[in-house]
Amino acid sequence: MLNYPGIKQTTGAEFAGLMEKQLKFNGVNAELGVEIKKIEKKKELFLIKTNKKDYLTKTMIITTGARARELNVTGEKRLKQKGVTYCAICDGPLYKGKEVAVIGGGDSALEAADFLLNLAKKIYIVNLADSFKAHEYLQERIKKHPKVTVIPNAETKEILGEKFVNGLKYKQKGKIKILKVQGIFVEIGRMPNAEFARGFLELDVHNHILINCQTETSVPGVFAAGDCSSVHEYQYVIAAGQACTALLKCARYLARKR
Repeated sequence: MLNYPGIKQTTGAEFAGLMEKQLKFNGVNAELGVEIKKIEKKKELFLIKTNKKDYLTKTMIITTGARARELNVTGEKRLKQKGVTYCAICDGPLYKGKEVAVIGGGDSALEAADFLLNLAKKIYIVNLADSFKAHEYLQERIKKHPKVTVIPNAETKEILGEKFVNGLKYKQKGKIKILKVQGIFVEIGRMPNAEFARGFLELDVHNHILINCQTETSVPGVFAAGDCSSVHEYQYVIAAGQACTALLKCARYLARKR
């Protein structure tokens, strides 16, 4: 990770460790392994049903994040974190000097390829469509780079390898082909972790929790921030800024209730 203010460079795991230490220092209790099943309104309170127990609360901030959209092809789950990854910024340095494939054709795919230019030996972009959907400046930068080979109209069928990734099987114009790579970056979008909010909060067309610039949702007293919200920008610094805003708005909401 290279894009959080005040931190020159870190990994996702190291950053999570720093956050955990800060929580402990400030006496904040974190309950792990809790999955929200449903949220209901109970008079002036909110009932949060989880896989462990139920909670009654006066207000809440939802920061459940998003997960990478998967290909759902043979070999993907088995080789996850063994050559299959969903974050170039997080895992790109592990593939320095190697040949890799980036799967996708939007901004996230080309941004991943752009980040990998100074790391990977060779980058193949495997795109299901015949053209990119990314910003023009990204397309110009990526298409002309000597390290990059674009494979259009290619449907990924299988990820190959025993202990680690060593190839990719794809279908192009009715023919099955094999691409020899040591790393695969799946960049086909993200899915918000907001299924539990359906029917309780208003969601956008992509199932993100709709919020305004105050981080307020469609239900007074409920706030949301980060990747699960309708901001559609997946950056730690953006999520942190939104969460801080939500916390301030949440405190003011409670103060008005006194």
